[in-house]
Amino acid sequence: MNHLLTFPYEPRPRDFGARLKRRGVPTLGKRQARKHRGRRALMLLAVVAVPALAAPSPWQVFDVASAGRSQFALDPMPFERPGDSFPGSASYYVATSEVLSGFDPATGKQATAGLADFAGGPIARAMRMDLSGVDRGRALDCLTAAVYYEARSEPDQGQRAVAQVVLNRVAHPSYPNTVCGVVYQGSERTTGCQFSFTCDGSLARRPNPYFWERARGVAAQALSGYVEPAVGLATHYHTIQIYPYWAPSLFHITTIAAHRFYRFNGKAGQAGTFRFAYVGGEPMAVPHARNPAADKLPDPALDPLALQKAYDSGLKTAQGTGPGQPGDLGQARPAPAPSYSAEVQARGGDKQYSGERLPGSTVKPEYQNSGQWIGRPGG
Repeated sequence: MNHLLTFPYEPRPRDFGARLKRRGVPTLGKRQARKHRGRRALMLLAVVAVPALAAPSPWQVFDVASAGRSQFALDPMPFERPGDSFPGSASYYVATSEVLSGFDPATGKQATAGLADFAGGPIARAMRMDLSGVDRGRALDCLTAAVYYEARSEPDQGQRAVAQVVLNRVAHPSYPNTVCGVVYQGSERTTGCQFSFTCDGSLARRPNPYFWERARGVAAQALSGYVEPAVGLATHYHTIQIYPYWAPSLFHITTIAAHRFYRFNGKAGQAGTFRFAYVGGEPMAVPHARNPAADKLPDPALDPLALQKAYDSGLKTAQGTGPGQPGDLGQARPAPAPSYSAEVQARGGDKQYSGERLPGSTVKPEYQNSGQWIGRPGG
């Protein structure tokens, strides 16, 4: 008997479809295109560059918007202007700022250790102007003007040296005791003023803002107590292009950049003569009114040699060593008798103060030989 095997029903396979990504077959044309791609880029660059180089208009630097354009014309540096420079001056003008040794701008104090003396003589003491308001403002303006017009193109040390000379004069009894008084002394003249910028027309020129602020910073440091030790007690200076008549008679201390610095000889230049104590009372920070008659008469107060001679002569007379005084070793001359009114003269004048009627006094025997040698050394 035949048995038929039965299989379960199988569905008919369904139709399906798919999308296959087929790469293009590399051909000779595509290989040649890749080979000449760099040459085509160079040709495109040449097409753009050649017309630009051949254009008659001047070449302009590429910039972003107006970032490369300046609306303000920059003034040339002093060494770039004829008449404001000297051979080798560029090294001074472009000198970098120096660090103030031992000076703390926050506290306005300077370490004085090791600054008591140097080869050029004694060093000035700090002159701190703690006053605020009118006096300090005027002093700052006058000292800034002196530093700017006298040494605006100098390195930092040269500007600090000029400020120190002004303060040394303030401390010297032969000069005014204010900053503005020192700076504008003799400015009523057309020539012969103490600082040339106050009478030669320099003040009519508008200062450069950058150099003015730099000079103002130096002046503020000097008024806050900074001392420039390199110039000591210098009260005079001149540029290296000239040689004034008084230079051989004063003591040359040092040369900084384009200036030579001097101090007085004799008693006028000693440290005890200077009084570094500021009392205020600053006058207006402007030059004096012009006085044509002042040019016809010499002023001994503006002559350094006359000041030096007068100071030494006056000191010798006070000590009794001047001409016609007793001795030449510095012994003091007798003090002149005081003058009294007629009423005091009627009562006896100076005799009533002579001490003739003082009560008598006795010394005990054990103290009669006080202060005398018991035995002479080597006797």
